[in-house]
Amino acid sequence: MTECISVFDMLKIGVGPSSSHTLGPWRGAERFLNELRAEGIFGSVTAVRVDLYGSLSLTGKGHATDLAVMLGLSGADPEYVPIDSIQGTIDNIRNHNKLYLGNERTIDFTIGNDIVFNRNFLPFHANGFTFTATHPGGTYASTFYSIGGGFVVKEERVVAKQKEEIRQSFPYPIDKADQLLAYCNLLGKNISEVVYENEKSIRNEDEIHNELLRVWNTMLECMYTGCHTEGILPGGLNVRRRAYDMHKNLIGTLPYGSPQEWLQVIRKTEVKFRQILKWVSCFALSVNEVNAALGRVVTAPTNGSAGVIPAVLMYYMVIENHNATEEHIKQFLMVAGEIGSIFKKGATISAAMGGCQAEIGVSSAMAAAALCEVMGGTPEQCLMAAEIAMEHHLGLTCDPIGGLVQVPCIERNTMGAIKAINAAELALETDPKNAKVPLDKVVDTMWQTAQDMNNKYKETSEGGLAVTVNNADC
Repeated sequence: MTECISVFDMLKIGVGPSSSHTLGPWRGAERFLNELRAEGIFGSVTAVRVDLYGSLSLTGKGHATDLAVMLGLSGADPEYVPIDSIQGTIDNIRNHNKLYLGNERTIDFTIGNDIVFNRNFLPFHANGFTFTATHPGGTYASTFYSIGGGFVVKEERVVAKQKEEIRQSFPYPIDKADQLLAYCNLLGKNISEVVYENEKSIRNEDEIHNELLRVWNTMLECMYTGCHTEGILPGGLNVRRRAYDMHKNLIGTLPYGSPQEWLQVIRKTEVKFRQILKWVSCFALSVNEVNAALGRVVTAPTNGSAGVIPAVLMYYMVIENHNATEEHIKQFLMVAGEIGSIFKKGATISAAMGGCQAEIGVSSAMAAAALCEVMGGTPEQCLMAAEIAMEHHLGLTCDPIGGLVQVPCIERNTMGAIKAINAAELALETDPKNAKVPLDKVVDTMWQTAQDMNNKYKETSEGGLAVTVNNADC
């Protein structure tokens, strides 16, 4: 039976800089606390050790994996934790060698000793991590895998899942693009309408409406924050924030006082052709600069690619359709989420498994299909737009300098957004009968490319720009 992946699984709200290396381990720590409670040993735990493996170890420092597991063990929720409280929590642990486990009780915890970076890879997945708790009766250990986009699994659960019927099923289960298209044709609906029917099987309509707008408002606030924050990004590369200066040059002196007012001001601004590219780039840069600074973003489908979908949606609202409504926003996000789920099921959204094609490539495909629908494209054209966008990201490597989600990651979001817009425009001008490459074939090709790709280019910082350009060069 088809796995049910909701729009809200693909578009999660969390803290940067990485969904697989930050949000995933953070959620894994939360699950470990729940296991300790279920085992009845939480109240007697005296120590916790964290072992990070593979890509989590090789780029964990730059991706704040160590901070994420401490915050998760401390009981903080990445969706709601006040961003300005994060540094204080970490400083308290570092300065006092104590951790407030689950926000309930204090245990000894020394960062240098109790978080271990193991360079070797666990066989199941490149992003493995193990928690080991010590208590009077011995030890309790649990291993998790962060498989991209903030999704966390346990190996034994995945194996069992192959043998057992999945309890929850959508009325229109979808694994592949062809199945999605078949439902659209059968029901006479566009993609977002089919997705909405599936979502209604697990949530009421008010919840869907409110959650989709909460996702959008988080994206909008993130862009607003990025466009109004200047300075140097943390991490040691001395990367200067560029969205602030770019935005200042574009917006002029028009007054506003909130993200919503800001949006309306931009919509009223006369934008010349050359400025369109600058605005789209500014939106994408702003999100990923916030992400790189451990700010709150929406995985879309990952943190490293979080800027593409907001930038393309903003492009639609401020360039293509000044009268865009909440319904257009919800339509856009539902299409994007469904396309992302097809890639997750058929390939991967983890850069540690597939390189950056699994992040920027997938986000560009998601945005292209979504833009195509809100601009009047048919389901066939939307799938074509997704295919075009991914086709021109195949083989893209993940080679972050210094293990930081900054260079080349931030700029890549601008490239993914521009390609998504171009892909949507090409699809809208093409008769689907003349399409040569189905989306499902591109998903298969992407997965095969991921398997063939050398591990040096899969978020290990052992190849590409991460090697040819060192920190001193920056």
